[in-house]
Amino acid sequence: MTLLKSSKTNSDKFERDSIEIFTVETLDLGDLWKVRLGHDNTGKAPGWFVDWVEVDAPSLGKCMTFPCGRWLAKNEDDGSIIRDLFHAELQTRLYTPFVPYEITLYTSDVFAAGTDANIFIIIYGCDAVCTQQKYLCTNKREQKQFFERKSASRFIVELEDVGEIIEKIRIGHNNTGMNPGWHCSHVDIRRLLPDKDGAETLTFPCDRWLATSEDDKKTIRELVPYDIFTEKYMKDGSLRQVYKEVEEPLDIVLYSVQIFTGNIPGAGTDAKVYITIYGDLGDTGERYLGKSENRTNKFERGTADTFIIEAADLGVIYKIKLRHDNSKWCADWYVEKVEIWNDTNEDEFLFLCGRWLSLKKEDGRLERLFYEKEYTGDRSSNCSSPADFWEIALSSKMADVDISTVTGPMADYVQEGPIIPYYVSVTTGKHKDAATDSRAFIFLIGEDDERSKRIWLDYPRGKRGFSRGSVEEFYVAGLDVGIIKKIELGHDGASPESCWLVEELCLAVPTQGTKYMLNCNCWLAKDRGDGITSRVFDLLDAMVVNIGVKVLYEMTVWTGDVVGGGTDSNIFMTLYGINGSTEEMQLDKKKARFEREQNDTFIMEILDIAPFTKMRIRIDGLGSRPEWFLERILLKNMNTGDLTMFYYGDWLSQRKGKKTLVCEMCAVIDEEEMMEWTSYTVAVKTSNILGAGTDANVFIIIFGENGDSGTLALKQSANWNKFERNNTDTFNFPDMLSLGHLCKLRVWHDNKGIFPSWHLSYVDVKDNSRDETFHFQCDCWLSKSEGDGQTVRDFACANNKIHDELEETTYEIVIETGNGGETRENVWLILEGRKNRSKEFLVENSSRQRAFRKGTTDTFEFDSIYLGDIASLCVGHLAREDRFIPKRELVWHVKTITITEMEYGNVYFFNCDCLIPLKRKRKYFKVFEVTKTTESFASKVQSLVPVKYEVIVTTGYEPGAGTDANVFVTIFGANGDTGKRELKQKMRNLFERGSTDRFFLETLELGELRKVRLEHDSSGYCSGWLVEKVEVTNTSTGVATIFNCGRWLDKKRGDGLTWRDLFPSV
Repeated sequence: MTLLKSSKTNSDKFERDSIEIFTVETLDLGDLWKVRLGHDNTGKAPGWFVDWVEVDAPSLGKCMTFPCGRWLAKNEDDGSIIRDLFHAELQTRLYTPFVPYEITLYTSDVFAAGTDANIFIIIYGCDAVCTQQKYLCTNKREQKQFFERKSASRFIVELEDVGEIIEKIRIGHNNTGMNPGWHCSHVDIRRLLPDKDGAETLTFPCDRWLATSEDDKKTIRELVPYDIFTEKYMKDGSLRQVYKEVEEPLDIVLYSVQIFTGNIPGAGTDAKVYITIYGDLGDTGERYLGKSENRTNKFERGTADTFIIEAADLGVIYKIKLRHDNSKWCADWYVEKVEIWNDTNEDEFLFLCGRWLSLKKEDGRLERLFYEKEYTGDRSSNCSSPADFWEIALSSKMADVDISTVTGPMADYVQEGPIIPYYVSVTTGKHKDAATDSRAFIFLIGEDDERSKRIWLDYPRGKRGFSRGSVEEFYVAGLDVGIIKKIELGHDGASPESCWLVEELCLAVPTQGTKYMLNCNCWLAKDRGDGITSRVFDLLDAMVVNIGVKVLYEMTVWTGDVVGGGTDSNIFMTLYGINGSTEEMQLDKKKARFEREQNDTFIMEILDIAPFTKMRIRIDGLGSRPEWFLERILLKNMNTGDLTMFYYGDWLSQRKGKKTLVCEMCAVIDEEEMMEWTSYTVAVKTSNILGAGTDANVFIIIFGENGDSGTLALKQSANWNKFERNNTDTFNFPDMLSLGHLCKLRVWHDNKGIFPSWHLSYVDVKDNSRDETFHFQCDCWLSKSEGDGQTVRDFACANNKIHDELEETTYEIVIETGNGGETRENVWLILEGRKNRSKEFLVENSSRQRAFRKGTTDTFEFDSIYLGDIASLCVGHLAREDRFIPKRELVWHVKTITITEMEYGNVYFFNCDCLIPLKRKRKYFKVFEVTKTTESFASKVQSLVPVKYEVIVTTGYEPGAGTDANVFVTIFGANGDTGKRELKQKMRNLFERGSTDRFFLETLELGELRKVRLEHDSSGYCSGWLVEKVEVTNTSTGVATIFNCGRWLDKKRGDGLTWRDLFPSV
């Protein structure tokens, strides 16, 4: 039994909402599993409610939690004042085990050598492994007792095990007290040998002042060992003593650090500046840059200051950390660059900075990390959130790493087997006790009960727990378990009050293109519901939506080596490929991406549209550094290793280079450009009717077989006053990537000016390199007050003929047989289309014309009625007539089937990879869903006919569900999207609680609807909005698609988003 007498934190112990810390010394008890806690029931208020007990065992490298959550009182709970608390294994925190060090510091026999300051020490092993900084005195009484002149001060401390070899130590003090200066003679460090049958003592000579008024005025010294004294007990019981000098100790090196302050207004600082230098052999620790070697007034605008730092050899320097304390009147500081010289071997290291350290400018940070100009290694020290570590775990550089050798924070994120990203969203209920501060986790369970390791749902630093009514989203990675069948959700809370009410759980798997949404409405708590804190959910009960299959790419971005080349602007990317295009995606800048002469590598999830043809990069021109010098971009497919390069080498800026914030880059694959360059001339004819002209700003997007042009502003015309009645305005767009044959044109204006309404007659677009003109007939209003009130219009190209729908066609069927089994028997197929179902297509095998051999590909043609888009395929393996079938099962390994519709050229790919057994009857067959569809340009053209879509929006019934904000919708389909359209009606109060609002949007046929994006601008008195669902109906076909929502679009509720991407359920 141990008496908890002296708390390190409070003199009045065990008060309400307090944490007490005690040091307890005991024998080695092995693995702890139980703690008995009690009190003697004395005093005026003996009752005590204990929340938890934490036992930190440094020698084991474990911090263990023993939950309680009960009274120890005679008049509360069950009246017990003694409780047995058991170890909550999930809450155990592991770290590097501590070992004891005996540290003896010798103060010199010189005048005023003693100190009243508190001395600290850091011990370094090999490969820059080090202990934490440890102050040796725990109180002021010890500070006065130790470190007197001509004395030896001995301390026994527990610190991290740095390995077998101690390379150096760093000692210093906090420069406090009446006489802080200290003259150190030497330091001895004694520790046990690895097998604990002896000890070794390392001596670190010093004989220097650590004082601001003596020597070089430094209060920090780095010392390297000179000799080792080893004492070891032999098998015969004798003590063997060995004295030897250290072989090849680190050199003590003088580093010259030259810091260049920028030559811009307000660049200088009067604050105290600190630097930490990192090398592959260790670091200097944080050093105060007090005295400049060449200037009295440091860090002034346009000047360079030199400082001398003495440290043990750092090896190759790759990183520095600069910060200041924001003191004095003029604290803001702009650092241009830093140069470091090793005065011993004359190595030089350059750090290009070009950043503010200021609370008022850029991102408001006083501390920054800078990497050496030529450094291309790991930058995981920039990681500040679990998502950063997961991204590193997914990267290609972890593929060849031995997981058992990974240490530090990354050890919690690496795992065996192929890993893929997942997105997890958890909605906490609104019950008063629904919230929890426990740590949540999930397990993923796939086919054949394949199970991932525990995946913790951790927040970025500074945030913890799940609040009532909140929606929390996590980016994690885990084992690829194939098709997910079940998911286990739990938390580590073991005390009775660690209850959690989970309302909804969502899991998105981008590499499978699937999102699962589960309505849970269950407690995870020991004292609620069924009393369990972990629950397995079957995804058969989930609503499943198709979000589009994504492929993982490793993206590397090179920023140019020019002054001011880095940026703080938001960067957006759109990719185009043979099989379509992506939406505009934002590139996450994080802490230190897109800086001058830096290459940044990160993971992107991109739709399966490869091979790529071009990339569009856009910056928004915001932030304190609104310009960016983009050198080039590389995309690497992480599955196939295919590389695609995009070259630019110019500014994205409104003032420099091409004076544009948008650029397009041609894809280069195997040193071959995938697209050609051209120029376009756009002729716009305004109609000859009353009020046809407009004063608004007009924009267009041109669509072709190679993607789209992006937004083009119609600014500079030959006519001074553009878009006047019965006038034709001409605009030139040079140096554009060719779009090939054009198919669609989107025209809109911003409704600004005195007369914004506009009646457009037609638009002609000429491809100058092909000398071909594409005509778009319009003849309609773009106006909020005329016609149907729309200011956005899509027009089909009049050059393309729209044919009547096919009645019959021919299909080419290519069947690849795998190595798992061939067949001599017959195979039959039935194609399931969106419009029709084909008759049976029988492939008869014969000895003369043998098909379906191992590893071969067979091609057939099949005449059929037109089926529309093919959705699935039935495949059967049928025995020939009068053929004897042995008792052992005969199987045929079908690997892939590719079907091409010959009239339009649409291609449908089925990744089967399945063994189909031989049967006599046709009722036995396999069904395969289409894996990938490639729509031809000729087919897309046939779909581009004007269609009206009815959009019905249902608002929820909860209090405050309605909104006064302006609402916008974008509908996405197989043939493109509508663009952002405002949902508005004259003289109507829209989107009220429980209401259903109906709108009509005219656009070109979208094909199969895939997604709806609903958003609002947060304007109005009550902008928060609860959307129940959106229903979109194609009025020409009568096909309705329902997009369920059931979520808030509100900055103050749920996840705080004011937009939603809604998908139709599968």
